[in-house]
Order: sequence, then structure tokens, then C-alpha cells
Amino acid sequence: MINLFKRWVSPRPTLTTRQAERLASWLALPACDTRLGFEQARVVVVDVETTGLNLVTDTLISIGAVAVVEGRIAFGDSFSVVLQQQQSSRKENILIHGISGNQQRSGTEPIEALLDFLEYVGKSPLVAFHVTFDENMIRRALKHHLGFKFIHPWLDLAYVMPGLYPPLAHSHRVLDDWIRRFKIRIELRHNALADAIATAQLLLIAQSRANKININNFIDLRDLERNQRWISGVS
Repeated sequence: MINLFKRWVSPRPTLTTRQAERLASWLALPACDTRLGFEQARVVVVDVETTGLNLVTDTLISIGAVAVVEGRIAFGDSFSVVLQQQQSSRKENILIHGISGNQQRSGTEPIEALLDFLEYVGKSPLVAFHVTFDENMIRRALKHHLGFKFIHPWLDLAYVMPGLYPPLAHSHRVLDDWIRRFKIRIELRHNALADAIATAQLLLIAQSRANKININNFIDLRDLERNQRWISGVS
């Protein structure tokens, strides 16, 4: 019974002293104020690329992120990393995200990549389109490589946008629908940083629309998201 139990328990990751100090410093950062107005806050829009779509068996390949600061996209405040893979993902997967096998195998060591990501984000809230996937892939990677449970405020534009534009709720399901609707420019679809920048443009549209109905901070958008999830029958 003991041996069987050990098979299902992941070994605790081993961090160097410096890595442990970096993680401790991030954990000690004060929580962000999610009630700051859009014109005062910093939020980070994130997108990931993975070896596939299975939340249990697939792994994180890359993270792209860009900050929206005081209501504007801060292109100089962006982040992009490829996590080193022990083996390349399948050819059909590479054709989607364009990260070659060589790039995957020569990427940044995962512990360092994830610490870099945490330090970039700080305690700023995170935004994505269809948060469940991005959040779970990042959370799993942080648990596996850094050994802690990542609890962080997230906002899902996949529910915020239909909440702000009810007539489009049934016809606009995926990010590409909204990109076409608002003629958002995107350099390279399924590139994590490019997708994050496109999603950040969508966030600006959401913030502008929200301001008109007296929703002007992150936490109020979260409330709108929760209401839309309830309307959609999603917990």
C-alpha cells in the first residue's frame, strides 16, 4: 500500500537557495488592489501554448503576456518564454504554435522560466480568454516545478464580452469571433505573445464599454463575469 501511494505522489521539486529566495520574495509581495479604476491599475493579459489540449496529460510549452497599465497596452511591459521540454511535441502540435522541436529542447529551464513569469506578473491580476485552460496549465506547471499552489485573481473575457454585448452572446463564442468583430490586428495567431496582445486589445474594448455602464475596475468586471457564467449555466 505504501509503495502504491508513493507512485501517485509527485516528488517535491528541489530549488537552489537563490531560486527559493526568489519564490519567497514573490510570495511576500502585497496583494493588488482590484478596486483600482482602469486608469490607475496594472493588469497582465496572458496566453499559453501547450503540447495539446488535455488539462491532465499535456504540458506547458510557452507563455506570452503583456501588461495593460492605466488603460493602455504597455508594449514595453511584456513577457515571452519557451519552457525547455525533455522531448519535442508532436509534429501536428508544432504546426499549430510554430515552436520547433529544437526551440522546445533549448528553451529556458522550467524553474527559471516560471520564476521569471512570477516576477514579471508580480501580484497584478491576470486576464485571458477562456481562463480555465490557461490558468490550469500555469497552475500545474507551478505546482510541478516550484511546489506551490498558485492562487491568483483571474478575469475571463470569454464571459465578460457577452456580458457587455448581450446581442452577440450566441454568435461570438471564440476569440477569433471577437477579433473579426472589432477588426483587431494580430500578427501571428497561436503565438502566445501575439495572442496575448490581441486579447489585450479586446480588454481595452471591454473596459471602454464597461465604463459606459459604470463598471470601472477589475473586481466589478469579475462580478459581471460571474453573472454571465450563471446566465450561461457555467459554475
